[in-house]
Amino acid sequence: MPVLQDGPPPGGFPSVRYARRIPSTGPAGFTLFAVTASIMAYGFIKVGQTNHEKRAAKAEKKAARFAIMPILQAEEDRRYVRAQEEFLKKEKELMKNVPGYVIGENLYSGGRWMPPAPRVGAWGGA
Repeated sequence: MPVLQDGPPPGGFPSVRYARRIPSTGPAGFTLFAVTASIMAYGFIKVGQTNHEKRAAKAEKKAARFAIMPILQAEEDRRYVRAQEEFLKKEKELMKNVPGYVIGENLYSGGRWMPPAPRVGAWGGA
């Protein structure tokens, strides 16, 4: 009996894939860069618009405050005059027995009028 040797099938063996082929798992790098840059540009535009709106609102608020400033100053002046009159009455009552004392005289030698210190904390309404 003759020796039979195994051989390739007719047409040959199929080719063996030995190259490393990794499937694509997402968009390319340039696509990621372009999308990120677009999102950032949109964000910067929105930040700029918001800053513009806030600046306009702040200017409007400032203009409104400047518009009512004379009224508020007049109210404070009236309050100060009433408080000063009341203070002079109390001073007159307290110092009635002191000879040579002048009611309402400035006790300081500066000669320059200074507005009263603002009322703060437990001593005032501020």
